[in-house]
Amino acid sequence: MTISPRRSWAKDLDAATLYELLKLRVEVFVVEQATPYPELDGRDLLAETRHFWLEDADKVISTLRLMEEHPAGEKVFRIGRVCTKRSERGHGHTNRLMQAALAEVGDDPCRIDAQTYLEEMYAKHGFVRDGEEFLDDGIPHIPMLRRSGPPGAG
Repeated sequence: MTISPRRSWAKDLDAATLYELLKLRVEVFVVEQATPYPELDGRDLLAETRHFWLEDADKVISTLRLMEEHPAGEKVFRIGRVCTKRSERGHGHTNRLMQAALAEVGDDPCRIDAQTYLEEMYAKHGFVRDGEEFLDDGIPHIPMLRRSGPPGAG
């Protein structure tokens, strides 16, 4: 059974769903990866933030957020907080969410700070390394960029 992605602008997200999204992110990033960091960074409720998620039996099992940034007046999207419940990994959930988010990005450029071990997975969505590896809360990451247009067009 394929679970369809859900999507909401930050302002339209109900409190119960936001709670479930944040709960999953804390389970994965703070508890599972043993990284105490400020998960509530103030960006989840920005007007231009969109949340994508998958639910199974009314429980969020995978999520990501899509934000707009405007460096030097140029619109650039940023995908972040990509995670899937441990018991649900390996079923293509992240790929479905990435496809839904990138469909919304369209031909605009998009950035992601990927955990280094996931570079190949994000490359399948058209992202390329765009800088040196860095530590984010003790976890190796690499900046990646998906240039304008679909994979292979940039």
